[in-house]
Amino acid sequence: GRTPRPPCRSCAMSMTSFAVAATRRAPFRGCLAAASSAVSASSTSASCFVSRGMHVSILGAAPWARRRVASARSYARIPSTRRFTAVSAVPESSAGGSDTVPSSDRKQRVVFLGTPDVACTALDALLDAADDPNCAFEVHAVVSQPGRPRGRGRHKSGPPPPSPVAVTALRRGVPADRVLCPTKANDPAFLDALRALQPDLAVTAAYGNWLPQKFLAIPRLGTLNIHPSLLPQFRGAAPVQRALEVGADVTGVTVAYTVLEMDAGPVVRRVERVLDGSEKHDVLLVELFHTGAAALLEVLPSVFSGEACFERATPQSEYGEPSHAAKVSPEEGNLRFKTENATTLRNKVRGFAGWPGTKGTFAVKKLGAGDDQWEEISLKIITARVLGDDAAVEKPGGDGETVALTKKNIIVPCSGGTYLEVLEVQPPGKKAMSAGDYANGLKGSVLKVVA
Repeated sequence: GRTPRPPCRSCAMSMTSFAVAATRRAPFRGCLAAASSAVSASSTSASCFVSRGMHVSILGAAPWARRRVASARSYARIPSTRRFTAVSAVPESSAGGSDTVPSSDRKQRVVFLGTPDVACTALDALLDAADDPNCAFEVHAVVSQPGRPRGRGRHKSGPPPPSPVAVTALRRGVPADRVLCPTKANDPAFLDALRALQPDLAVTAAYGNWLPQKFLAIPRLGTLNIHPSLLPQFRGAAPVQRALEVGADVTGVTVAYTVLEMDAGPVVRRVERVLDGSEKHDVLLVELFHTGAAALLEVLPSVFSGEACFERATPQSEYGEPSHAAKVSPEEGNLRFKTENATTLRNKVRGFAGWPGTKGTFAVKKLGAGDDQWEEISLKIITARVLGDDAAVEKPGGDGETVALTKKNIIVPCSGGTYLEVLEVQPPGKKAMSAGDYANGLKGSVLKVVA
């Protein structure tokens, strides 16, 4: 019944430094597993903070120590409830031992590779399917990029949080020693651990690391990738963004084998998605990974039976010439109304939604101000569409610079005599709002495009 004594600063320093050191010593095991082992291994220091799962006050510790301990504690408490075959990540004998159970007498072992939130869709789909006792496969391990620091002062915030896929894997019960987070996929320790797991198939979804031949040679049935485009179109890092940017009429998702050349492997399944011009990147990307996960589950029985394999898959050349989807830079989100037409700008707003976003530079003069009192502002454009010639909306004057402000929208003049109807904006330091609300707040001011 006694109130616990606040821990001393030396205990806090010991606990947090141990967690950081453990994370650095085990890069391919992942931040969560390292933090968890750090908490359990440091029995003396950890007892000051965690006792039988109960929260103990750490108000006596410095703020930086409280943040790090809370982070390590939250990682260590994620439950592991899912049933998996008991297989050590690195056997005691050797990393390349033979499997004692023939693959025909056990479930197929799938290793999943992914990193961001959208990849969790595919991982959840595989885990849900594997919950069926009659399922032919199990998710044997999960591979993700290591966590990255976030926010300001990132070097002071303690161990970085694990990736969304790593968090999902542990939340769904994947054992911590089989959530692997190598810095690079050619890490010898990681490759040894993967060989020891003896996977039958690897599945990748937005993993983000290049896979060397040493990796590709390990899964018995190869590696399948979920790619959100109709390959060979838009190979590369930003397929959905680039498809919307160019105004594609149709896109889709492809399940294809992974080879050394980026997104160039033979195709197992393609699913088309017709576009109507209103889709945005951040929403469409999630939808396509949902579709891709379903397509993957449909083809897995054929892959496990041998009916579908690398040699029988369709070469991408049968679908046309390849195109490349280069990574988007933040600078591409700057809208240039004077040199680009409304259709081009509308497609950029759609394609770069979420990240990096799109913004326009304007000059505003308040009501009653002189001609030398223009103030430059940067306005984030969230939703926009092309204003048709027959639209019953007040259009700006003919100087090509003045913006029309109405109760419902903002009409921006663009190159070629076209007009962009802006429907949703986000002013600096404020939340997103309708363009009409923003226009009403200007109270008679004059708005012009700068570039």
